[in-house]
Amino acid sequence: MYNILVADDDKEIVESIEIYLNNEGYKVFKAYDGLEALDILMREDIHLILMDIMMPKLDGIKATIKIRQDKNIPIILVSAKGEDTDKILGLNIGADDYITKPFNLLELIARVKSNLRRYMNLGNFSNESLQQDILKSGGLELNTSTKEVKVDGLNVKVTPIEYRILELLLRNKGRVFSIDEIYEKVWKEESFNVENTVAVHIRRIREKIEINPKEPRYLKVVWGIGYKIEKI
Repeated sequence: MYNILVADDDKEIVESIEIYLNNEGYKVFKAYDGLEALDILMREDIHLILMDIMMPKLDGIKATIKIRQDKNIPIILVSAKGEDTDKILGLNIGADDYITKPFNLLELIARVKSNLRRYMNLGNFSNESLQQDILKSGGLELNTSTKEVKVDGLNVKVTPIEYRILELLLRNKGRVFSIDEIYEKVWKEESFNVENTVAVHIRRIREKIEINPKEPRYLKVVWGIGYKIEKI
């Protein structure tokens, strides 16, 4: 079974697409804005994305650019706009296909099957899945299959919480997460006065992965904003 992410702020369209995809044996993950789509991609193993261009918070063009920084899965852009310039822009930023609203759902299913078949036949899926097992930044390495953390080839023992913080930051190298964001994504609870809790875990992680925790190479603080893993 392949997992399809459908991102569109029109819930009726999403529900209609979901019905057709489910009938074809696909599992559907639904997002109603670009940021929600990126969050699902971080947590789930997605094989193809149907991405609307005009969405709140983060539009489909910007979301596609961000996805293409480290993922090669097929992206089909969906939009009410039919001008050639929009199609060219979408393809230039890394989309694999483009379909214009209103569309025939049978045509959409055909495009999904075609893009999945091409992706699988070229071997991109297996290669990317293997690459996604290892999250790296310089000598810092996290294996999502074995749940191991290494620095310069040496195993580092971390707690489950420390592992989840590292995984979150390594999956989004260069992105700054606020303390509240880290807490809510890792602890799966609403944040309230969590600064000390997160700071303690960050300090312990640094003590384990950094040669000099006071001058960290990997886990950086962005003062007044939050933390990030440096792209190395």
